[in-house]
Amino acid sequence: MHQQLLGHLPPPPASVLDVGGGAGNQSFPLAQAGYQVTLLDPSLGMLDKARLRLTRLPEEVQQRVTLVHADGADADAAVGGRRFDAVLCHGVLGYLEDPTPLIDQLCRCAAPGGIVSIMSGNAKAGAVRPAMEQRWDDALAAFDATREIGVLGLPTRGDTVEELSEQIRSRGVAPLDWYGVWLFVDWLEFGGTELDPEDAKQAQKIAAVELEASRRDPYRQLSRVFHLVGRKGES
Repeated sequence: MHQQLLGHLPPPPASVLDVGGGAGNQSFPLAQAGYQVTLLDPSLGMLDKARLRLTRLPEEVQQRVTLVHADGADADAAVGGRRFDAVLCHGVLGYLEDPTPLIDQLCRCAAPGGIVSIMSGNAKAGAVRPAMEQRWDDALAAFDATREIGVLGLPTRGDTVEELSEQIRSRGVAPLDWYGVWLFVDWLEFGGTELDPEDAKQAQKIAAVELEASRRDPYRQLSRVFHLVGRKGES
C-alpha cells in the first residue's frame, strides 16, 4: 500500500491526515519520507502505541507527526477545519454499521486537488477465506453475504469498489484507481502454509509479487481487501 500511495501522493512535505491510523503503521513511513502527518484515532490505547513507536524514530521525523484523540466521524472539528493534501482511512469502514458519516468526513477534510485513500474489505471475495479454511458451509453462504467474522474475531462488513467509488464521487472526489491488498499471502496463511517473516529475501520477493497482483485483473479482484484512491475536485 505504501508503494500504491506514493504513486498518487504529491511530493513531501505535503500534509497527510490518517483517520483511524492506530499505531501509525501506514502514516509513520510517510513521515519518514518527509510528509507532515496528523494521526487521528478514537482509541487512547492505540495512540499510546503510536506515541511509543514515535519515540523510536529520529527527532526530525517525530517533529513531523501530530497525534489527535478523536472519532473519525468528528474529524473535521477535531482538526479545526484544516484541509489536507491527502486523507487516509485504512481498515476502518468495515467495523462501522453505517460508514456514511465517516466517508463524509474523509472527503470534507481533503483539500481541493487532494487525495483520498480508503482501504476496505472486498465483499466480492468473501467466500475465499472460509473455502481456504475448508469451512464449506460458511463459504457457500459467503457468496451472497457482505458480513463475516474478521481475522481479529470481530464482525466486519465488506464493501465493493463500485459502491464505494460512487459514494466518494457523490462527495466531489473522483476515483482514480483501485488496487488489491493481501492476496497470495493471505490465502497461503488461511490454507495452513506458514511463511517465515524473518526471511528478508523471501519477503522482498513476496512484496514484488503482491504489488504486481494488486494492479492486475483478475488477481486484484480476489484480494481480501481493496485500496481505492480518489482525488477531490479543485472547486
